[in-house]
Amino acid sequence: MTTYTNEFNRSIEQPEAFWAEQARRIPWFTTPKTVLSYDDQQHARWFVDGELNICHAALDHHVDQGRGEQPAVLWDSPVTESKRTVTYREMRDQVALFAGALRALGVEKGDRVVIYMPMVPEALMAMYACARLGAVHSVVFGGFAPHELAVRIDDAQPKVVVAASCGIEIDRVISYKPIIDAAIGQSQHKPDACVILQREQQQAELGDNDHDWAELMAKAEPAECVPVKGSDPLYVLYTSGTTGKPKGVVRDTGGYAVALHYSMEAIYDVAPGEVFFSASDVGWVVGHSYIVYAPLLRGCTTVVYEGKPVKTPDAGAFWRLISEYGVKSFFTAPTAFRAIKKEDPDGKLLAQYDISCLKALFLAGERLDPPTFHWLDDLLDVPVIDHWWQTETGWPIAANLHGLDPMPTKAGSATVPVPGFDVQVLDREGEQAKPMEQGSVVIKQPMPPGCLVGVWGDPQRFHSAYMAAFPGFYLTGDGGYFDEDGYLFIMGRTDDVINIAGHRLSTGEMEEVVGAHKAVAECAVIGIHDSLKGQVPVGLVIPKDGFEGDELALENELIALVREKIGPIACFKQVLVVNRLPKTRSGKILRKLLRNIADGKEYGVPSTIDDPASLQDVHDAMKDRSVGAAHEARQV
Repeated sequence: MTTYTNEFNRSIEQPEAFWAEQARRIPWFTTPKTVLSYDDQQHARWFVDGELNICHAALDHHVDQGRGEQPAVLWDSPVTESKRTVTYREMRDQVALFAGALRALGVEKGDRVVIYMPMVPEALMAMYACARLGAVHSVVFGGFAPHELAVRIDDAQPKVVVAASCGIEIDRVISYKPIIDAAIGQSQHKPDACVILQREQQQAELGDNDHDWAELMAKAEPAECVPVKGSDPLYVLYTSGTTGKPKGVVRDTGGYAVALHYSMEAIYDVAPGEVFFSASDVGWVVGHSYIVYAPLLRGCTTVVYEGKPVKTPDAGAFWRLISEYGVKSFFTAPTAFRAIKKEDPDGKLLAQYDISCLKALFLAGERLDPPTFHWLDDLLDVPVIDHWWQTETGWPIAANLHGLDPMPTKAGSATVPVPGFDVQVLDREGEQAKPMEQGSVVIKQPMPPGCLVGVWGDPQRFHSAYMAAFPGFYLTGDGGYFDEDGYLFIMGRTDDVINIAGHRLSTGEMEEVVGAHKAVAECAVIGIHDSLKGQVPVGLVIPKDGFEGDELALENELIALVREKIGPIACFKQVLVVNRLPKTRSGKILRKLLRNIADGKEYGVPSTIDDPASLQDVHDAMKDRSVGAAHEARQV
């Protein structure tokens, strides 16, 4: 552990020296003299007087260094039966042209552009084109409802909206143009123009303020990179699950570029020229960081996948992509592998592919439950690495650093804090928790480069939401603990700790036990209101494909298992077998929504939900089994 320990200690004890060293590894127009400074509320700011352009650092620089003919983007779209390779030179040239097209529409440094696109190379080009001009992009997941798009347009106030004519799912084509028109109709702010990438699967009818992508590109003049300060904003990304006024996470340019470049080497162990694949979407932070920016900053090749882990065409899709493109490091969410495990419980489809190129599998986005970890660990001959981070941090807080000192893995643990993140666990009084004692996971100031620098248009909200609870610390909102070996265990959001007759118990621990049963593909445990005990847990389980056992027997087995592993104190007495669980498109189970249904509260269908019908399934199951007050819950 010598390398990790030295690097981590130096990053905490000498943050300016440590990050100045990392900053020298990316190309600046003006090298920063001020590495670390603080704003009026004593929040860290990095590289405020340096000048760079992240598009230059990720594209032009590599072309200048001789990587022009190397693939930058490998696009694979089983839903359209299409594939495409874009080299670094082609990427730079297309981005420069589209930046010129945006400039012709009036976009300048500091202006905002909303991007509403599916997983196509042009989505990356649009993001980089904004960065090239010093404009601030805000990517909204393609397919979001008009109201949700409208509130983001009102908050970001974009000069231009860039979109595609449609998005393509396994069984349907989603027309984007009517959604955009409805959103602009609802919004107070009216963008000057919309640019539409016409896809052959469905063409959009253009209006007076609409422009065809191809026509704009045909007459555009390429734009050069505009220097921006290290502290200037690169993008605004709205956190999923937002209700009311959206919360736009603001990311700076210099700190983000430095942190991402460092992470590709220290965490993911990927060198220039190698292939990195993140199975996410550009609408999420994982897509921003590890599809769009980090791989190209490092000089790698990034895989852009327009498909699903299953049904495009089968549960072997990821194995095919890894084999076909020579992927060295692969990153996705645990929910993707739970879907694969459900359809191919024995992993038989893996035998069809040679994935000897793969050196590590990384999972994040939610806790990697031990049953899924063990399934993958048994199936693969490479390290299975759980790591933990948030939209707000932009890159991993804790990981098993594959590029420094890989450590022995522990199921359920994100391993150790990444250099730069002084992670601590505090009890309810704000004192440091003892090993094995659960508490609030926080990060001591200063936050390292790459983390959010504010909430768009609302500096006070940034402080009150993240910094006020424990002065001097960033509140992650997650609960967890360190074990005696210094391994960090994240047990879920702090509101997933339930109080049963005065005893605080983690639903994450119960999910571990339930998920370990051989018949269970996926599960969730929620705490619901109980007039006697305050709260009691209820389990929801999806059986593996092919399960033909008795549901009542399965329920009794799971109740007995929790009683054995955690104890009668858990009061775990009810399990519902369901076909699907409501999740966001990024794979997080909507536990708060499930609690609201169980407690008889009114609930809405959030814009981030992947399958709206899953809510009705769970609601009906709860009503049938008389769970809590679910009979009183109604959709609004």
